Amino acid sequence: MQIRRSLGEKIFDAANVIILALACVTVIIPILHVIASSLSSTNALIHAKVSIWPVDFNWSNYEAVMKNKTFWRSFSISIFVVVVGTLINMLMTIFTAYPLSKSYLRGKNAILIYIVFTMIFYPPMIPVYLVVKDIGLINTVWAMIIPVALSQFNLLICLTFFRSLPEELFEAARVDGMGEMRMVMQIAVPLSKPIMMTLGLFYAVFHWNSYATALLYITKTHLKPLQLYLYNLVAKSDMNDMLAIAAESTTQLNPQGLQMATIMVATVPIVIIYPFIQKHFIKGALIGSVKE
Repeated sequence: MQIRRSLGEKIFDAANVIILALACVTVIIPILHVIASSLSSTNALIHAKVSIWPVDFNWSNYEAVMKNKTFWRSFSISIFVVVVGTLINMLMTIFTAYPLSKSYLRGKNAILIYIVFTMIFYPPMIPVYLVVKDIGLINTVWAMIIPVALSQFNLLICLTFFRSLPEELFEAARVDGMGEMRMVMQIAVPLSKPIMMTLGLFYAVFHWNSYATALLYITKTHLKPLQLYLYNLVAKSDMNDMLAIAAESTTQLNPQGLQMATIMVATVPIVIIYPFIQKHFIKGALIGSVKE
């Protein structure tokens, strides 16, 4: 049976389609321009002939980026920060949220108030920098991991999900002699797969896109992650980096083309990972949206 829809509903749906289509075009066109610029010749870029389609198609910019040792060193540092940082983030989030989800934990309300307080009143940059300096993390990769080891927002999301798990499961596990650690790893975490995947994606994307921590704590060139490398290459137009890339190429290269190619290579890891966890991300992101 087909439901008859009023004229107002049809107009509303049409307006939604138009707005979403315009939003998609607004997002896609800059991406197409970046791709086209990275695949175009130097002459085409100099004379501003490139829009959303490559002119004089070639791979020279990508070949130059792939041969650049500085790029790969920064890339490997970013991969390390993402993998190790996300692992530490998830462990901290899980083992903080689980006990706070239990009604029998004494003082949990005071702890939650403290967590919310730190969300509202975030510590100033200079005191945080002095603490990081005093514990000897300046100019180490751990300076990009330890200060952001736990997100209060993600912690509250995980806490909300753990509270929704049936307490009867944990009571039965205690009767069978399971300890709290086994209950976390064998009951809570497996049943929380959607939220685990969602939070893992949140943390991984945060580490991959973040350059503020590196900008603040890293001064040695060989320790700079990919985000700071891109910042120097694109925002500051660091000629030393661009000349180093161009020197390893046999063809004449344009700085704009090198910048665009580097940006595209930097987006590849997230583009590859996202489709595999998309279904979990959608389910996890909707947690708490329906109240029963």
